[in-house]
Formats: sequence, structure tokens, C-alpha cells
Amino acid sequence: MLVISYCLLKTSHHKTNGFMLNNTQRARLAIWYEVNASLSAYAKLIKAFFNTENAWQATKDDWQEIGLHHTHLQRHEKRAETQVFLDGVDTAIEKGQYQLIFADEISFPKQLMQLFDPPPLLFVRGNVSHLQKAQVAIVGSRKPTSHAQKITFDMAQYIAGAGYIVTSGLAQGVDYQAHLGALSQTDDIAKGRTLGVMGTGIDVCYPRHHSTLFAQIIDEGGCLISELLPHTPANKHTFPRRNRIVSGLALGTIVTEATINSGSLITARLTSEQGKQVFAVPSHIDNKNAEGCHHLIREGGTLIYHPEQVLEDLKFQQVQPIIVDNSVEKHTEKSTEQSRVSDCQNQLFSESLLVDGLIDGLSDNLADQVSENKLQEAGQLNCLLKSTGKEWMWIV
Repeated sequence: MLVISYCLLKTSHHKTNGFMLNNTQRARLAIWYEVNASLSAYAKLIKAFFNTENAWQATKDDWQEIGLHHTHLQRHEKRAETQVFLDGVDTAIEKGQYQLIFADEISFPKQLMQLFDPPPLLFVRGNVSHLQKAQVAIVGSRKPTSHAQKITFDMAQYIAGAGYIVTSGLAQGVDYQAHLGALSQTDDIAKGRTLGVMGTGIDVCYPRHHSTLFAQIIDEGGCLISELLPHTPANKHTFPRRNRIVSGLALGTIVTEATINSGSLITARLTSEQGKQVFAVPSHIDNKNAEGCHHLIREGGTLIYHPEQVLEDLKFQQVQPIIVDNSVEKHTEKSTEQSRVSDCQNQLFSESLLVDGLIDGLSDNLADQVSENKLQEAGQLNCLLKSTGKEWMWIV
């Protein structure tokens, strides 16, 4: 039987994001530190002790009894070092170096709670409101061709211009171009629509030569996040776990170019496992850099050659309200009337395809009746087009 020995928690409250850091939050942060951001160890403690306060108050022997790693036991035993870490986070937050949000706070992205192993907290720099907005992930090779770099930049620019946040992993290559494309908006109100998920601590820039990119994202209203502890360096284990957050935040994932062994295929697989859509850009069949994309398409990924195809498909993926940046409505080139015309044209086109399919399987009499009914609907819709000086050819 596990015996929990209680110790006195520090009762002072500390401010984070305008809220007071209470004892429960301090316990979560302390546990996250003592297990060195291990998702499995954190989950094991919650299962054994029901909450982080009980877990933090438990003894080293209690922790050992549930089979935690010896390094976690050692950190748990050194309470003074834990307190130094907590005080350091408090100081950093007070200085505005970063923010800290917990899984039960309103500002925490609820889509991450759908993951099998959601992070219990996030360190954040920049515009935390991006976490609540509709996101599209763009990932790919670290060494893309010049053509793929341009495609990535253009796609990110288009998607961000449509009001979505472009999410990526801050790596060199495709990630870099995705962030730059999203940041390339000409309207000031549309700038900063990008979110970078870090594979290091929130205060560690990796790759080092991306320091200018990191600064630009923050300065222009973007956002950087990490589930890892501050000062955590890059290593081979941190980047795969980062990928689940990239895919978890987004409505869908675009792979613009990837080799068959690219880490971006991990993100694509996680996207699919999360029940979301994977998009892939095709290339020449002899392009080794695109073998990963061709594999995704062969396995059921959606082939795309224009970003509007992504946005059209994602309209049907939003099963719950997700905020798209409303400011885009104020800067769109289309007037309301033009938008209605476009909607009518899209509806007429999609319905014409549907009718064609129905007619192929009906008798002549029924087919004539269906055609007549759809022509009447088309005529009504075409009235709106005519009123604006435009007309749509209806063919059945």
C-alpha cells in the first residue's frame, strides 16, 4: 500500500498571465520538473496519486513503489532544487520572458486535450490567442529543392492571408519557408499569423541561426510554444514528440516536399491517427525529395496543387467552432455581393456534378424530371448572378 506523507506546500501565490499561480499549479509545475517532462512518468503519478498535489507530497519511497526511474526519484528528493526552479520560472514570467498556461485554463488549446498524451502545460512566447484560432500545419524536408521552398512560401502566404494560423516546427527548410510565408502579409493587421512549436525549451533557439526568425515571429505578433522545461537543449527525442503537438493543434497537415525517411512523415502519420486530413504536394516521379509525398498520396493522402483546395476541404473538418481571424474579413478584396456570387458558382458547379451522377443511373423519364428540377433551382440561383452582371453556364 502506498503511504502518502504530507509536507507543507509553499502557500504564496505568483502571477502568471494575469492569474495567480496557485498551489495546484505549483505542484503541476514541480512534478513536471522532477520527472524532467516525461509524459509517461507524469501520467503514472496522476494515476497512482489522483492529482499532482498528492504526488508532490508523496515520499521518494512512494515514487519508487510505482516504478519511476531513479533519476526522477533523485530529483524528487532534492526539494531545494525544485524550489529554485519554481522561483526561476516565477522570475522569468514577471520579467515577461515567457508565459505559462495549464491544461485546465481557458487559454490552453482544447484541441490538444484530444491527444492520447496531451501536455499538462505549455510555455508560451508571443501572442497566446493564436492557440485558440484555426490552424493549418505545413511541414516537410529540412533540405527542400528551391521549387519546394517557393511552393511552401506561397502556400503559407495564401493560407495566412485567408485568416488561418500557419503552424510548423521552426526547423530549417520547409518549416522555415512556412513561417516566412505566413509572416509576409502586406496588411499590418494580417501579420504574425504563424505559430512555432519548439523541440527545445522555450528559451533555447534551435537551429541557432534561426534567431532572427524567432525574433521576427514574436515582434510581428506570432507565437512560440514548448511543453519542455526551460533550458532544455535539442536532442533526437524532443523533436518527434514535438510533432504530435504540431499535428494536434492543426485542422490538417500539408506536406510540401519530403523524402521517404523525412521526420515530417511522422507528423503526417500522427495527423491521420488523430482523424484529420493529410495533404501532399506531388512532384516528378524521379524526384527523390518528393518520395515521401508520393507515398502519402498512395496511402490515401489528399493530392493538392493549390492552397484553396486545402481550405475547401477543411471547411468540412471543423466539427466544433474554431476561430478564424475575423480581421481578414475587413481586408478581403471581394465584396459581400461578389462573395455571394462565388458561393453560387461553387454551388452550381458541385450540384451539376451531383446531378450528372444521378442521371447516369436513372431511367429516361426520371432523369428528365431531375434535370428539370435542377434547372429550375439553377435559374433561381442564376438570378443573383445576373443581378450583378455575371452569369453562370448551367449544363446537365
